Amino acid sequence: MAAPKPYANPYLAGTGLGLVLLAAFVVAGRGLGASGAFIRASEHLRGSGGPWFDWIVVEIIGVVAGGCLSARLAGRWRIAIERGADRTASGRLTAAVSGGVLMGLGAVLARGCTSGLGLTGGAMLSVGSWLFIAAAFTAGYATMPFVRRAWR
Repeated sequence: MAAPKPYANPYLAGTGLGLVLLAAFVVAGRGLGASGAFIRASEHLRGSGGPWFDWIVVEIIGVVAGGCLSARLAGRWRIAIERGADRTASGRLTAAVSGGVLMGLGAVLARGCTSGLGLTGGAMLSVGSWLFIAAAFTAGYATMPFVRRAWR
């Protein structure tokens, strides 16, 4: 297997994400977000019609497909459990699932997800969104020393 390609330039990737957000506003008349897709899909399953025609459901399918395509093109496609040397695979999976559940509950309580709040709300210059972005980065930097120890 060939060596994987280096990660994308973050400035170029950020610019691309901004252009995708702009295109979402122009084409669909709404911004980006993730947590609403699960609610929309479950609503459609209980009612008439299917979830495939809802913008946010199609968006999430595109995110998954795009991520898979990107991993393939970069030579990073593989099935693996990334973990620190002193962590077990089951411990890593437990931590990942627990973190995902907590993020999902937080998105329900906040009535939106980090992508919707950070990207769409930030682009719309929402004060609450900018405060959230600052708090998220502050929390990330504050917890980094503890998380880093788990990956050694």
